[in-house]
Amino acid sequence: MDRPGVDSGFLDAAGVRTLAELAEALRALRRRHARRRRDGELTYRALAARTGWSIAAVAEYLTGQTLPPTDRFDILVALLGATPAEQGALATARDRVAEHRRVPRESGRGRRTVIPRQLPADVFAFTGRAAQLARLDALLTEADPAGTAVVISAVSGTAGVGKTSLAVHWAHRAAGRFPDGQLYLNLRGYDPGQPMSPGDALARLLAATGVPEAEIPVGVEERAARYRTQLADRRMLVLLDNAGGVEQVRPLLPGGSSCTVLITSRDSLAGLVARDGARRIDLDPLPPAEAVTLLGNLIGPRTADEPDAVAQLARLCAGLPLALRIAAERAAAYPANPLAALVAELTDRRHRLDLMDAGDDPHAAVTAVFSWSLRHLPAPTARTFRLLGLHPGPDFDRYAAAALADVDLTDAGRELAALARAHLVQPATADRYAMHDLLRAYAAQLADAEETDESRRAALSRLFDLHLAAVSAAIDVLHPADRRKDAVPTPVAAVPEFADPAAARAWLDAQRPALVAAAGYALDSGWPGHASSLSNVIYRYLEGGHFLDALAVHGYARRAAEEAGDDTGQAHALVDLGSAYLALSRFDLAADHFQQALTRYERTGDLAGQARALADLGKLERRRGRHESAATFIHRALALAELGGDDTGHAQALMDLGFIETERGRYDEAVAYHRQALARAGRIGHRLGEAAALLNIGLVELRSGRYDEAVDDLRRALTMFRVLGNRTGEAAALSHLGNAYTSLDDPEQAIVHLNLAQEIVLDSSDREGQSWVLNGLGEAAYATGRSADALDLHTEALAIAVEIDVHEPQARAHRGLGRAYAALDDLDRARHHLALALDRYRELQSREADQVQTLLNALDSN
Repeated sequence: MDRPGVDSGFLDAAGVRTLAELAEALRALRRRHARRRRDGELTYRALAARTGWSIAAVAEYLTGQTLPPTDRFDILVALLGATPAEQGALATARDRVAEHRRVPRESGRGRRTVIPRQLPADVFAFTGRAAQLARLDALLTEADPAGTAVVISAVSGTAGVGKTSLAVHWAHRAAGRFPDGQLYLNLRGYDPGQPMSPGDALARLLAATGVPEAEIPVGVEERAARYRTQLADRRMLVLLDNAGGVEQVRPLLPGGSSCTVLITSRDSLAGLVARDGARRIDLDPLPPAEAVTLLGNLIGPRTADEPDAVAQLARLCAGLPLALRIAAERAAAYPANPLAALVAELTDRRHRLDLMDAGDDPHAAVTAVFSWSLRHLPAPTARTFRLLGLHPGPDFDRYAAAALADVDLTDAGRELAALARAHLVQPATADRYAMHDLLRAYAAQLADAEETDESRRAALSRLFDLHLAAVSAAIDVLHPADRRKDAVPTPVAAVPEFADPAAARAWLDAQRPALVAAAGYALDSGWPGHASSLSNVIYRYLEGGHFLDALAVHGYARRAAEEAGDDTGQAHALVDLGSAYLALSRFDLAADHFQQALTRYERTGDLAGQARALADLGKLERRRGRHESAATFIHRALALAELGGDDTGHAQALMDLGFIETERGRYDEAVAYHRQALARAGRIGHRLGEAAALLNIGLVELRSGRYDEAVDDLRRALTMFRVLGNRTGEAAALSHLGNAYTSLDDPEQAIVHLNLAQEIVLDSSDREGQSWVLNGLGEAAYATGRSADALDLHTEALAIAVEIDVHEPQARAHRGLGRAYAALDDLDRARHHLALALDRYRELQSREADQVQTLLNALDSN
């Protein structure tokens, strides 16, 4: 669809109000135009014909759903007959709306073109580097003369030399030259743990540019191709920090000439220079004068009283900004001490760690400063620092610090604060901390040197036990009746407490990258059981939309189970992997994994597992429109769940059967299944199951014409989903409520609810949900006489439904298109789409087939 401009959903409240006022002014112009001219009002179709825009775009401009871009706005007000004075006033109002723009804009088929602003904060007291900054400025104007190559700059240099500081500082200076946004990614090329793989990096970059997680391709080459498409013709800056080498970076390069890539690395990236035309900027330590200036900026005026000591301090830090900043922090922490005394301490080589001393190597100078900083910390805090070097994730919280150091939360918080003051860790978010990769490597080496093997293993065991206990506690709050009851070790460390589902979900969201990293590390480092157990306790949360992370975590679990010869563990991992592939609409892969899981569950005699695998196969068949096959699978699942005493699986199977009967139009049978599921879910405290059952009952009532009852049950379901923080259920309830209000001749309320649902399904990458919502909006448009708009909406819904191969939304879209074309007197197209709808509904054995046949008969009688 052709919908350029700023969507009202991406404006703040004041912007939405101003946009509504502006749209009313445009409609007033349109009404005045109709009174002045005898040939009637400019209809949406007529405006579309005159401008070449889509009817939907015209409608959104005139109803206040979208702010037109400036060029279109000028054309529109001129067509509507605005006077020059009116044009000026309206242009001012349009500019006021644009000032309230939040970030993204909508582009094509309901997808967002996000403008990312990912740069880290600018560097405090940035000093020097004038030549390098000028070189980077010049590179923007030294692109390939043919305009075919992306501008690539590679900033190389030793650890701690200030590569990231230079890149981030320049990026902030140049941000205005990249109107389509700035991407930032730390590739962790020299972290003690695993560098970020190109596949993971591409997934993060795609998500940052607005690609829904469910649409991110699985393969690296496919991700790279999609990434190049996303960045095509967009003027963006891509800052790739801490790259490990050319092969890590090359897949992350845009394909066109509109973007600039800035890379930092300790590696010279010679291959990138030779093959990809990168311009290399080698970064040396700060010259003495600039090092002294930086110390003066950081320490303050007293440096003027001891110029010799400041010069010596700059020399001992080898001109490395990281070392200079740590040294300055130490000096600032003791304002009464002469700088000369601090210099003497650092100069005393007896206090350096011999294993880190490498003569005149600048790296050794940095570690000397680190060791100097550590010597002034209490012993427990220094130990916490070195044990944090064992943490496999990109960041950590005080619970992780407490587990690693085997201290209570109060002590852990105090030690992290002390480490932050010494610049040995830095706050990442309000409750989380991170470490510079050089500091992480230093801490890990200290742990290897000063902790025994037994001590290091005990620290990591405490951390992994904490992960399992905390995830288990969060899942118990989110899904108390719906997780595998695997034994979870009792941790010796403090575990977070979660007051409500929102708190549990927030913790899981913040912790997710660390948990995924820990699962892979545990598998490769002697804790395969942790990888399996984490997969088992976290699977339901990951099913809520984190599909790529689910593929990683459950993939680790599968490997662990295979190495251990554990059939049950393999089956759990396979069924979870199948669920992720199903959510990504990779139906063949999903079917293969479900079938492999079923085979293993049968081998081990796990009835609950067999029930889940069969139910999932049934869901897959229903998604493909094969109701008979789906019902067979789910009846088998129901019998096994009942035999095995699996109340949750039993309730879910009942709902699955009810959903199939709903699609077939057997409403009495459907509501009976759903009421049984509601009662069973209530008995076991399965709140999500209760909400889902109410939702499904409301859907049956809606389809059988009991609209007031449907509204009541759907509102109850909506309230429960919101309390549980379940966005998928919330979107479904809003969508069905919108359809109910359309049937109750209240299309305004319908559109309000459907727009709220659309916002959620776009955010959650729910492609099938998008097709349902668009069909609902199309039906609301038809009910208000906007048949041309209904055409656009149903066409978009149909495209999505065909793309992901789901049949009922296809049938519904064809029916909507048939009705809209009939209202517009295009009877041939009306018959074509209604005939397709009839075929689809008959394949689904749905009662809607009779309604479509009635519409076709009415057309044929004309």
